[in-house]
Amino acid sequence: MAQIQRKSIMDRVGIWTSSLCALHCLLLPILIPVLPFVSASFFAEDWFEKTILSLSMIIGFWALLSGFYRYHRQLYPIYSLLIGGLVYWNKDMFGEAYEPLTIGFGALLIVAAHVLNIKLCKSCNSCQECSSAH
Repeated sequence: MAQIQRKSIMDRVGIWTSSLCALHCLLLPILIPVLPFVSASFFAEDWFEKTILSLSMIIGFWALLSGFYRYHRQLYPIYSLLIGGLVYWNKDMFGEAYEPLTIGFGALLIVAAHVLNIKLCKSCNSCQECSSAH
């Protein structure tokens, strides 16, 4: 049971990282006029956004793959993470006007992947059998 709790911590970190990444992208248009005053213009740089998203995806794959191999053997959380990351990475694919919607959809898929993984790990019958055997 302690392994499941440790596992859900990685999912929670993934949820927070993905959510912060989405907030960054959604709030950036509001913060751009303020950035020169706070000397933090690197927040608007493409490399910064890609770095945050990459970190989110690395944490996500780590959490979801360990859930897959250790517990539930379900691939759809990994598919959700992958599709969400691709949508998010290509946030301007429908044009600048739809960027907030694309970001929101990608972030929603990433967060949903972690939520699904937590639920699958908690409901895994083989996990309960393993923990009662020890």
